[in-house]
Amino acid sequence: MIVLALGYILSASGIETSFMSDPVGPRVFPYIIAGVMILCSIVMILRPDPEAEWPAGPMLVQLGIATVVLVAYAYSITPLGFILPTAIAAGILSWQIGGHPLRAAITGVGLGIGLWVLFRVILGLSLRGLPQGWGF
Repeated sequence: MIVLALGYILSASGIETSFMSDPVGPRVFPYIIAGVMILCSIVMILRPDPEAEWPAGPMLVQLGIATVVLVAYAYSITPLGFILPTAIAAGILSWQIGGHPLRAAITGVGLGIGLWVLFRVILGLSLRGLPQGWGF
């Protein structure tokens, strides 16, 4: 994980910033994520769990589904905007955790809209909510 975090820092250092970027900037957020990854990795090295249980069987399938959902989410944000992919991904992941399908769908829609409002309106980030031509 430390090597992965260092690779993350290296790739983030290549991001070009303009003079009119967001307050956090496009490089700072990946640096923060990589720093947390390194810190967590060091804690796991220094204090390993003596009774770690690795997932097997159905749990591996669930992890595979979650991975596919998150990869599809990453690829769908640019063409579909933020709200729709976030609502779908959050709904699927909420349902996977064990939620009722209707509640998971409501959670997904709430997170999609709520996070967009947080990022766009409150934090002022330039984030397109819906696909090009749909508004927002």
